[in-house]
Amino acid sequence: MFPSGIGPAAAGRRRVCLLSLLLLGLWGCVTCHWSPVEDICTAKPRDLPVNPMCIYRTPEKKAPEEEGSDQKIPEATNRRVWELSKANSRFATAFYQHLADSKNDNDNIFLSPLSISTAFAMTKLGACENTLKELMEVFKFDTISEKTSDQIHFFFAKLNCRLYRKANKSSELISANRLFGDKSLTFNETYQDISEVVYGAKLQPLDFKENPEPSRVTINQWISNKTEGRITDVIPQDAINELTVLVLVNTIYFKGLWKSKFNPENTRSEPFYKADGQSCPASVMYQEGKFRYRKVAEGTQVLELPFKGDDITMVLILPKPEKSLAKVEQELTPEVLQEWLDELAETMMVVYMPRFRIEDSFSVKEKLQDMGLVDLFNPEKAKLPGIVTGGREDLFVSDAFHKAFLEVNEEGSEAAASTAIVIAGRSLNPHRVTFRANRPFLVLIREVALNTIIFMGRVANPCVN
Repeated sequence: MFPSGIGPAAAGRRRVCLLSLLLLGLWGCVTCHWSPVEDICTAKPRDLPVNPMCIYRTPEKKAPEEEGSDQKIPEATNRRVWELSKANSRFATAFYQHLADSKNDNDNIFLSPLSISTAFAMTKLGACENTLKELMEVFKFDTISEKTSDQIHFFFAKLNCRLYRKANKSSELISANRLFGDKSLTFNETYQDISEVVYGAKLQPLDFKENPEPSRVTINQWISNKTEGRITDVIPQDAINELTVLVLVNTIYFKGLWKSKFNPENTRSEPFYKADGQSCPASVMYQEGKFRYRKVAEGTQVLELPFKGDDITMVLILPKPEKSLAKVEQELTPEVLQEWLDELAETMMVVYMPRFRIEDSFSVKEKLQDMGLVDLFNPEKAKLPGIVTGGREDLFVSDAFHKAFLEVNEEGSEAAASTAIVIAGRSLNPHRVTFRANRPFLVLIREVALNTIIFMGRVANPCVN
């Protein structure tokens, strides 16, 4: 790590908490108005004459160019963006496993690992010393080349452009970021500039010291507005107090229509068998058609259902009845997942899939601490001098919250205007492969070309809600 321009902290200054907030809706293009960059999506690195306060180096690390030069980079893709996407996928599977370990096997799980990475990348902007090192390691940013790492915020913007400009008339993929800062403080201009131009995160002043509860309501209302009312009350009562300095918000909203819709007339109630052996009545959708599919290790089935436009798909991972989903979760790595996806081939399918609506909310603090992100949450050890002016060293992250929502029905990923498509009834054609999701399964929503995991979760009980 190489700090530059870090001023000494005033002796005896009271520690102040930095509240970092994460959430997900279900995710557009980063827009910015900071001169001289008119459009971050067409900008070059030299167009951003700002740098983070500190950068990170791992001298003993083997450069990615040496490790995987034979790996094929998707067409028309910046190598640095591809590296960052792979790092995000490494974090996604690692974080999911920690989260799954803390949950009951009968609990649904849903989150956006990309949302979490984005929010903490904004935190990383002001980090130095061991705090920065831990952020790099836990979020797998240390697995990318130094050039990509040094300009990681620029390439995050490029990744966002790649993802969010795919939205078309049949789907919405929208992201919004915002910084809410206490009005009594002067924030570092570099921190504000990079946050706004790269993440579209403008700074909105609030009175945390005198009006913490109204400030909490304001932030939660902003979140609700950005997620079409799907994500509400993310910040719990008493999470904001007179010591709060900054709240970082990342919202993601996705709404898509299936490329091949399920006919509602074919939906009927059937039993869904939960991990504990109990069953519950689920509304099971049905259709026949040609989908990308493969049966992989130990009989696990992998099915890809595309949304209109084919850029974004939902991937379902269903273990055979004799194998628990927990075992599949433990064995899942980015390499295994990539191998499975590479093996998918168009197959005539009979698909049975439950209609479901799941919500999930949790503090990510404990999970990140288990993964090695410790100093950031420690008032005595956190080093975040790049956020407010004067290089003060009395900031730390008090907590981080994440809330997620997903609804899957016959139309697509969320309720939308129905257009009935006539599909053949339930066939008994013996030459077609059957995918029957009547037991716990994993669900991923991903961008296809980069294999960026936007959302990830477990459907363990579709009968709730």
